Amino acid sequence: MNKSIRNIALFAHVDAGKTTITEQFLFLSGKIRELGSVDKGNSQTDNLQVEKERGITVNSTVLTFDWDNTQINLIDTPGHIDFSSETEKAIMAIDAAVVIISASEGVQAQTENMVQLLKNHKKPFIIFINKIDRIGANTDDVIQEIEKDLNVNVFKTQNTINESNDDADIETIWSVNNFKNETSLIEKIVENNDNLFEQYLDGNIPDWEILNDELKKNIFNIVPVLFGSAKKALGIKELLNAIIAFLPNPKINSEELSGIVFKTYHKKADGKICAVRLFGGTINSRSEINNASKKLIEKISLIKNTDIQNQKIIQSFSAGEIAWVQGLKSAEPGDLLGNKILDIENKEKTQSLLTVQIIPKDKAKINALIDAMQILNNEDPDLKLSYLKEESELHINIRGEIQKEILEAILKSRFDIEVEFSEPSVIYKETPTISCEGFVRYWLPKPCWAIMKFKIEPGEQGSGVEYKSIVSVNDIKKQYQKDVEKTIPTALQQGILAWQVDDIKITLIEGEDHEVHTKSNDFAIATPMGIMEGLSKSKPTLLEPILSFKLVAPEEYLGTLISELLKLRAKLDKQEISNSTCKITGEIPLATSLNFPIKLSSLTSGKGKIITKFLSYQKCDNELGKTREYKGISPLDTAKYILKARKALS
Repeated sequence: MNKSIRNIALFAHVDAGKTTITEQFLFLSGKIRELGSVDKGNSQTDNLQVEKERGITVNSTVLTFDWDNTQINLIDTPGHIDFSSETEKAIMAIDAAVVIISASEGVQAQTENMVQLLKNHKKPFIIFINKIDRIGANTDDVIQEIEKDLNVNVFKTQNTINESNDDADIETIWSVNNFKNETSLIEKIVENNDNLFEQYLDGNIPDWEILNDELKKNIFNIVPVLFGSAKKALGIKELLNAIIAFLPNPKINSEELSGIVFKTYHKKADGKICAVRLFGGTINSRSEINNASKKLIEKISLIKNTDIQNQKIIQSFSAGEIAWVQGLKSAEPGDLLGNKILDIENKEKTQSLLTVQIIPKDKAKINALIDAMQILNNEDPDLKLSYLKEESELHINIRGEIQKEILEAILKSRFDIEVEFSEPSVIYKETPTISCEGFVRYWLPKPCWAIMKFKIEPGEQGSGVEYKSIVSVNDIKKQYQKDVEKTIPTALQQGILAWQVDDIKITLIEGEDHEVHTKSNDFAIATPMGIMEGLSKSKPTLLEPILSFKLVAPEEYLGTLISELLKLRAKLDKQEISNSTCKITGEIPLATSLNFPIKLSSLTSGKGKIITKFLSYQKCDNELGKTREYKGISPLDTAKYILKARKALS
């Protein structure tokens, strides 16, 4: 990579002005001749019909433009929490970000979540405070929120003039002509460098170039903040200059090929198209590459650049670059490519905690709906699509009501299928509470032979599934033991309470195969029967999703809010009062708090704010949660289960 590149994303809460800023970038860089807008539904990044109609970003979009001899690859991400999986995938492909905050709304729930995500992934960012001309804009308050709520060391490069008025303006204070007057800003920089600090104490102010270079080196610790109004193009050029000045050029990690698929979508004419970011090496058209996540080799059929205004077929792209690739037929977002596997996986992915059934209004379109949902599930594997053939039911996981509404619109506009949804249900899990053994003797109807005994024990909270075998390969051949291990996740998809089983230890302690009667699939068929037989004796209990929360409201509502939270089975951690504002932190079950944000707004006349984040699954009395009927044929119904497993049941 010989050219200067910035791979960045724009992160913002809904309605902070992210899409308008993107339009201004494209217009000022000469990529487009006329500004699009969210209101008119003709912005460059909102391509889906539902995005144009609702004025929100649903899918992340990649686009490219040049500024100051630098290629900027920009990922515009959704701002609504229901689509945070798109943001989480995008963060793996970028080197830095711009966080956009409204000057009138200030730091909002999703703003905190996004900044924490950037910090967790060690991605530097700058902040742009937008809409300074809007009535109610108060940048001093917003700066305080950024410092306190986001725990950010603010480096204010500009001042606002006449904010909260139509003629609001900005003045740059961190500049080559003025920087010596900004002692507090200089001190923030030099205190990170002993030599510069000593010079400064001796009365020597470092040169502008030295200070700016030091600021860039410390971009993880010092965050430049800029102001403006995207609607009026105020501060946009300065923001573009800051992206070049402060955010890093891509680092090349290796000569060997390494990259990540961070987005996929399907077109009828082209099939699957993948957005790929390379960290090392080069991908050439018609070359074969290793999909390390899927453990298979696939052939690249076509490569296109990310310039959506002038998209062209290209022959190759290299480390530091992003391109659209065809030919990765098995790829999903998050898949790692190449032979040198880097530690770039999304290890802090949030979970979808609600499940719904999708029902076609025209029952004859069930097969078309299955095909459509398989495409959407490949584009967003977090949907975790499941089709229950016996009940003819389609189920997916979602994050909230808005996502459900958007899916409904996408299925109509993109696939011409009208659907309705069941009421969302909280996704519980289950876990054993006592140790027990599960036994299976699968030897009829012949030919078959698989005998096993499992020891089943409760695991520690958050430990997941632990499996091991202490059976000799003389009793069960190695290949059959591998079949058992591979089948364990499937066997635990539904337990006695019909939820996924978690926090469990399973040990294969006895078993035998048969030299003549054992067939290749026998142990895979037998494993769920043995596991479920053991689970039936394990006295399972539910695990429910628990959220950590931070609630901020005027002090006068403290007593009312504590009372309301306790009714919802919340565990309170801290209550603080400062400047007539109360802050409450703690833990709360998702099931009891689904509608609490609406209730909070009512209780506090719209002045309360709650930020939640998934914490963990914790034990819950079965009476307080929700058990289900087993979906499909249970392995405990051995006769029917065996027939189904042998594909002998219609």
